[in-house]
Amino acid sequence: MSTTNFVEFDQSKCVDKKYGHQHIMSSFTTYPIETVRTEVLKTTIKPPTITPKYDSNTSSTVVEWHGKKDVRIAQRPRPMITDDSDAIIHVTSSTICGSDLHMYTGDMKGMLSKDIIGHECMGIVESIGSSVKNIKVGDRVVVSAPIACGQCEYCKTGMFSLCDITNDSKVMETLYGHRICGAFGYSHLTGGYDGCQAEWVRVPFADVNLLKIENDRLTDEQVLFLSDIVCTAWHANVLGGVGPETTVAIWGAGPVGLLTIMWAKYRGAKRIFSIDCVEERLAKARSQGAETIDFSKHNVVDTMQKLIPGGPDVCVDAVGFRYTKGLIHTVQRAVFLETDTPEILAEAVTVVRKGGTVAIVGDYFYKSNAFPIGAFMEKAVTMRGGQLYCQSYWHDLLKIIENGEVDPTFIITHTMDLSQAAEAYKNFNDKSNGTIKVVLKTAFAAVQQATSGVTTSTK
Repeated sequence: MSTTNFVEFDQSKCVDKKYGHQHIMSSFTTYPIETVRTEVLKTTIKPPTITPKYDSNTSSTVVEWHGKKDVRIAQRPRPMITDDSDAIIHVTSSTICGSDLHMYTGDMKGMLSKDIIGHECMGIVESIGSSVKNIKVGDRVVVSAPIACGQCEYCKTGMFSLCDITNDSKVMETLYGHRICGAFGYSHLTGGYDGCQAEWVRVPFADVNLLKIENDRLTDEQVLFLSDIVCTAWHANVLGGVGPETTVAIWGAGPVGLLTIMWAKYRGAKRIFSIDCVEERLAKARSQGAETIDFSKHNVVDTMQKLIPGGPDVCVDAVGFRYTKGLIHTVQRAVFLETDTPEILAEAVTVVRKGGTVAIVGDYFYKSNAFPIGAFMEKAVTMRGGQLYCQSYWHDLLKIIENGEVDPTFIITHTMDLSQAAEAYKNFNDKSNGTIKVVLKTAFAAVQQATSGVTTSTK
C-alpha cells in the first residue's frame, strides 16, 4: 500500500480491491450507489435473528449492564447457531471501548437491565451455520463491531456501518430518519444484540463480519483492535482526507485519538496536534510524534491560532457528545435542554482553516444547542462523520500491522481477566491508574495459548 499519496489512493495496491474506493476521501459522495441499487431490489435479504437460541446446559461468563456505573459479571446460557449464516466464537480477548462508557455512565439510551455489553473481541470459531462458506471451525478470527449483511446497497458499496438489514430499531428510524447497522452490545437503538464481553459470542453473517488471522506470530493485542478502533482511527483520516503534508488537529487522546495520530503519521501528515487534559495520554501522543495542548492550562483556540496561523487542514473530533467543558452546556445537558454538547465541534470549526475539513468519529446521538453554523458555512468548512466501515478497511490494515509498519499495542495500559470488568470499567471511566486501554482476557485465552501455541497475549 503506497504512503505517497492518500488523497489519490492507489487502489491497485489494496488487499481488498472490491472496497478499495472507500480509502479515498471523495468516494463517499462520488461512488455511484445507483449501480447496485437495481440489482439489490431484485433480491430478498433475510434479516438476522437478533436474539439467538441458547444452550442451557453450558454457561458463558458475560458482562451485564445493570444501570448507571453498574456492570456485573454473570453466568448466562451459551449462544447457539440460530441462523444458517451464524458462527459461534469462543472468545480469547475482548476490550472496553470509549463508546462502552456511554452506557456505563447512563448516557446511552435504549439500554435494558442485564443487557450483555461490549463490541470488540476475537477468538476461535467453535461452530458455523450451514451457509457459511469462508470461515471454518478452528479459525482464529476478529469480530467486526458493526454487524453488516454484505448484501444491501450500502454493504455492496463498502459502507458497511450503514447496512439496511441488521438493525430493526424503529426508535432510531424516528430519531434519524433512517436506521444504521446493528452492533454488538450497543443498546437496542442498534438492534439489542448480545455483546462481546463474554466467553462465547454468536456472530450473524459470519462470512461478512469475521476477519481470519492466519499469521500465528501475531498476538491478540496486535489485531484485536481491528474489530473497531484501529479501523475507526483510519476512518477519521479518510473522512478528513489526511495525506502527505497535511496539518491535523485531533481532539481527544484516548485510544481512538491516539490511533488517529498513528495513522496520520503513517499517511504522511506534516504536523499533528493532540488536545487533551490528561498528562499520561498527552505523553502517549507525543510518543507518536504529535505536538500537544493541555486544554486545562491553555485556551485551545488561542493556542492553535498561534501555533499554526491560518489553521490546520483537518480537525478530528475523537471525543464526542458527553464531555462538557463550560457551565452553560453542563447545565443544558443536566436539564435535558440538549443531549450532546457541541463544544469540541465549535472549537474545531473555529480553528480549522478556511475550506478545511472537520471529521467526526467521536459519538454524537441527538441534538445540540449553539453550534456555530455561521462560521461553518461562511468558512466553507466540510464536515464528515459516521461509524467505521470496518470490513472495507480491515484486510489492508491487517497487512500494514503484519508488515510491522505500525504497532497499535502502544495504547494498551492494562490486561485484566474478564471477571475484573467492573474494576476495569471504573478505572477507564475515571481515567485513574493511568488507564487508557484495557484488554480483557477470558479463561479460554490461556487454554488456547497452551494447546495451540498461538500467543494470545503480549504479557
